[in-house]
Amino acid sequence: MEFNSDKMYLQVLGCGSARPLVNRYPSSCVLRLRGKTFLIDCGEGIQTQLMRYRVPVADLHRIFLTHLHGDHALGLPGLMSTLSLVGFSHPYHIYGPVGTEDFIRRVVLYFCSEEAASNIIGHDIDPSHSEEPVEVYRDKSIRVTAFALRHRDVPCVGYRFDETPLLPHLDRSMADFYDIPVAYFGRIKAGEDITLEDGTVVPNARLTKPNRPPYSFAFCSDTSFLPKITPHIKGVSLLYHEATYMEAERGKAHKRGHSTAREAAEMARRAEVGALLIGHFSSRYKTEAEIEGLRGEALEIFPKTLRAKEGLAIDFGQLESPSLYAPDSKDETR
Repeated sequence: MEFNSDKMYLQVLGCGSARPLVNRYPSSCVLRLRGKTFLIDCGEGIQTQLMRYRVPVADLHRIFLTHLHGDHALGLPGLMSTLSLVGFSHPYHIYGPVGTEDFIRRVVLYFCSEEAASNIIGHDIDPSHSEEPVEVYRDKSIRVTAFALRHRDVPCVGYRFDETPLLPHLDRSMADFYDIPVAYFGRIKAGEDITLEDGTVVPNARLTKPNRPPYSFAFCSDTSFLPKITPHIKGVSLLYHEATYMEAERGKAHKRGHSTAREAAEMARRAEVGALLIGHFSSRYKTEAEIEGLRGEALEIFPKTLRAKEGLAIDFGQLESPSLYAPDSKDETR
């Protein structure tokens, strides 16, 4: 898939749980938006997957960890070591729950050069005492917030990524009709009305066309079924929610701090999200048919459900396409 810098994409690098399989890597994905690449979770094998799917490590803008279990964080030492070897000049910021800053400090101490160490920065996030999501990062194109999840007794956070609304398109034909100089085009795109030389005010809406709606994405893994986070993920374009087990293993899921596929779908339904992507599958489900069975349980509750697979790339602009969610949909890169 070719990635357009004006769009938003999610690509799955790993969708397994604690025990990797030959064809299934531990948790990790990348979110691409406006020339930036955000890495979410960093399980073992991350460097192989980044190379396989042509994601240069130099392109990683920020790294976000949900928690410090091995299948979500053990890829970091190798990745940081490689960064240290190849050299880089800009800071690498890594965010995660309490303990992340100390973990990164130790990784840097043992695996990175002194020069690289000053540019690898860990940040602790603690939203556990806040009823509202905590802002983690913001730039001109995106806002990232974090909220507490429940995964046994381990600090764990979920993330929401909200794209900043795009500026409207200039309607050049209308600008020419009113003989508006090019020097005013930037002000028009910024939302200003324009006053002509004769005093006539031309409303901005007459000179512009709406851009596409902004996209949003939420990532919830690992977590037990947690209805209280519904407001934090409300209405996102795409929700990634763990679906470690089928409904028959609900007791085991709850004991281990995980969710079933049906529970993931119930969260999507409650939050009225645009689409659901399930992942973090238990290694007990080894075949394609078994994974499709997980998706089948979710589809009973939430029809717009996709299942994660290594290499799967999702164009947010295609999330409204009904063919994407057909029960017999091919799980190839979209």
